[in-house]
Amino acid sequence: MAAPANGSNVVTADLHKPRRHYIPSIWGHFFLNHNPCTQSQYLAMTEMASIKKERVRKSILAAGSSSDLPMKMELIDTLQRTGVAYHFGKEIQDLLRGIHADYQGSSDDLHTTAARFYLLRTHGYHVSPDVFMKFRDDRGNFVSNDADSLLALYNASYLRTRGEEVLDDAIIFTNSRLQCMLEHLEPQLAEEVRCALKTPIFRRVKRVETRRYIPVYEKKATRDEDILELAKLDFNILQTIYCKELKTLTIWWKDLKSQTDLQFARDRIVEMHFWVLGVVYEPQHSYSRVILTKLNIFISLFDDFYDNYSTTEESNTFTAAMERWDEQAAEQLPAHLKALYINILNTTNDFEEELKRQKNKNAELVKELVIDVAKCYHAEVKWRDEHYVPTSVEEHLQISVGSSACMHIISLVFISMGNVTTKEVLEWALTYPKIVRCVCIIGRIGNDMVSHEREQKSEHVVSTVKTCTKEHRITVAGANAKLMVIIEEAWMDIVHERLHNNHQMVHKEKATDLARTMDFMFKREDAYTLASSLKETLTSLYVNYV
Repeated sequence: MAAPANGSNVVTADLHKPRRHYIPSIWGHFFLNHNPCTQSQYLAMTEMASIKKERVRKSILAAGSSSDLPMKMELIDTLQRTGVAYHFGKEIQDLLRGIHADYQGSSDDLHTTAARFYLLRTHGYHVSPDVFMKFRDDRGNFVSNDADSLLALYNASYLRTRGEEVLDDAIIFTNSRLQCMLEHLEPQLAEEVRCALKTPIFRRVKRVETRRYIPVYEKKATRDEDILELAKLDFNILQTIYCKELKTLTIWWKDLKSQTDLQFARDRIVEMHFWVLGVVYEPQHSYSRVILTKLNIFISLFDDFYDNYSTTEESNTFTAAMERWDEQAAEQLPAHLKALYINILNTTNDFEEELKRQKNKNAELVKELVIDVAKCYHAEVKWRDEHYVPTSVEEHLQISVGSSACMHIISLVFISMGNVTTKEVLEWALTYPKIVRCVCIIGRIGNDMVSHEREQKSEHVVSTVKTCTKEHRITVAGANAKLMVIIEEAWMDIVHERLHNNHQMVHKEKATDLARTMDFMFKREDAYTLASSLKETLTSLYVNYV
């Protein structure tokens, strides 16, 4: 989770450490009374969406018998970017199998080649980047002045793994060419290029991209009206579901704040719900989103408590109580922590019991994960109090990968998915396998890079940025450049694992979704802490209809 914002330091009566002030929630109790639509309107939308869904399904099945490869690929891309692909998983997989079967049939068209490469690699097909060699001249440059083709190549190149030099070169070349062409492009294409240069399609948060792309698709002369209408209906249906969840969560959060002093922590219930829906956005996961938001709020509270608020003694006492997992352990805690501790126990135990009623075989791991998060944060307290700077970024990550909490979030998501997740999958996730570790690295380093300057103004666990400056005796700017290389390598390893790891794509996709959300939250600043930067995005997702 993100590090807190710096504010005025005030010594409290309860603690001998300074308390930071945070920007208050910009939402307050807004979602207690916000209803995007009436119940009758909601039912009408779901009925119409069912009709549109079947029309779109027929179109997809018809495309399967066509030999028009560009049309098939554009259809899949449209379904994905308008946010309705999850309704047609089997049909899309059938189309992709056909596209893959014909992959060896070389194309002389760069746009077609790049689009096919992108789609197949996105869905876990291990296809060779050598198909791009034919588009290079003697000097290694790509022979194309078509912005659409270069944009397709740019997005495809981010599905690279380590050592794929042709894709490394393609990123550099297309980035440079597209930057030069930008001011001469027609407005709609120029906007697509700007978005890609900021974040390639593979790394975008799905719901954010859906909200952005539906109006773009609506302006296309080649749009499919049934897909467009389904996309709008589906988005508004999901928005209504999300707002109901936020009403439930606002009530819970309001109650929690009335029971305990949480002035040491960030008030970010809406932002946390967004963080969770970045990973599990589908309608069938409504209960999961509610409970995952609560558990992630606890993780955020741990971050604020351990990282800069607790004394060493309080940190030790609270961690010991977490390991005991017993309400009687609350008697050993200071008054201001008792209610929080009991609420963590009760909320987690309730979730575990509900999962057991659902016959979830991994229910008992929820408690263990919550306890382990606390232990991971506690492990950093010694560094904080001793002002210790690790000798290398690698040493730093040995502890801070755990306190990124990404492994815990991924595992909780897996558990919430029910029978799709076997015991073996959970055992795998808990060992920090490469794809999970890479998500942790993206979250940890991304957080540190945007928070470093602010955190230097107060007592705080040393960041990977500070560690990197010491390790290489370089400036902060130089450290950021080196850390960006580590982040890019992590993304390449995620792609590699998606292509070569034997676990189901559904689990690898959820892990990737968390990396995408981390990237979004820490793209320019710590958007979780500095929540005003998220207001426009959240308004578009939760308040405004498409």
